[in-house]
Amino acid sequence: MEGYTACMFASRNLVETTRKEMERKMTQQKGSQPCACEGAPKLIFACSGAADVGAVADQAARKLMKDGVGRMFCMAGIGGRISGILATTRSAARILAIDGCQLNCAKNSLELAGFKNFEHLQLAELGLKKGEAPPSPENIAKVVTAAAKKLAG
Repeated sequence: MEGYTACMFASRNLVETTRKEMERKMTQQKGSQPCACEGAPKLIFACSGAADVGAVADQAARKLMKDGVGRMFCMAGIGGRISGILATTRSAARILAIDGCQLNCAKNSLELAGFKNFEHLQLAELGLKKGEAPPSPENIAKVVTAAAKKLAG
């Protein structure tokens, strides 16, 4: 139960931090008047599996977050049906699932949790095959480029 409580606290803290950061950005952009141009976060759920393509998907999601394209979010929290994580995900402006291999664990986890309206990127679509795609800067960049396009709409 301790782990569950800690995860719930972290999820609530993230929601509050995200809300406060959005308010701060809106105030900076429009003086003291909040604007409607800032919306809910774009969330990225990545396979972080044991295979090389799982490492590529994970590293690409981390790069997208570092670049400000979206926010990497907790795939395990979706699978564990953590209420705060599910609520934040429901409020997202866009959702992207990045899967390393054809098992599509990220996509399937989101669907099993009731999410239907999200973008999906499967690394095989980019020519990255399990067992043949080390997490090199070139492979990560290829995924980042394709993922950013999907999140942009």
